[in-house]
Amino acid sequence: MKKNHPKHSTTEAALHHYQRYMELQTNGEKPGIILRMAEQIDLSPSLLARIILERFIAEHPEEGQIATRQYLSQLMRDTTRIKDKHLALEIFMCNVEDDDYSPITEVIKYNIGEEYEIFLKKKVKAIGIPFLDENQLQQKGYDKTPDVKLEIPIAVGGKVVNWIESKALFGDPSCHDGYLRDQYWSYWNRFGPGMVIYWFGYVDELDVHRDKGIILKDHFPEEIVFMDPLSL
Repeated sequence: MKKNHPKHSTTEAALHHYQRYMELQTNGEKPGIILRMAEQIDLSPSLLARIILERFIAEHPEEGQIATRQYLSQLMRDTTRIKDKHLALEIFMCNVEDDDYSPITEVIKYNIGEEYEIFLKKKVKAIGIPFLDENQLQQKGYDKTPDVKLEIPIAVGGKVVNWIESKALFGDPSCHDGYLRDQYWSYWNRFGPGMVIYWFGYVDELDVHRDKGIILKDHFPEEIVFMDPLSL
């Protein structure tokens, strides 16, 4: 889907999809037009619906709204706010049928992420290491924060770990590169070396920054070396 989506979201492609949708809707096609279009081009229904919605807003400047990312997301989540009743129904149907990219799925993914963060904190508490979570770090003035900042470092596989980030997803090259750029290196700059847990696995070749201070795991490690304060 990540490979297929960009070619359908260009200005030219978006206009084509919008015009095709309008033609079918005007000709009296039964509801489910965007669902059928999405199946024909092998694209997520909700992603195609969003493309068409963005084009619809651009084609109707009299509505007085700009198709910002935030505004589009609001309409995708609450289709009753879409003034065209036919398009509103089409997008609602896409959201119900799409089990990968719909707003409903995003809520599910968010909740799963929250569950794994709680699971991580329980694991850290079980080994007796004091830590600060995101909220506590933000109260101290940090803008970018890992899920867990250890108050006492540990060692995993011979590497020092000062912080742990939980990701309830599979670590593929695309998402991992984005997280490295936007999150992990920022954590490293602020707190030193750390560990990322991709609970649903990751591409092995991505674990190449161990010597620089970022290690990857797909589970909470069992072989942990604790700091001995008496040795300091």
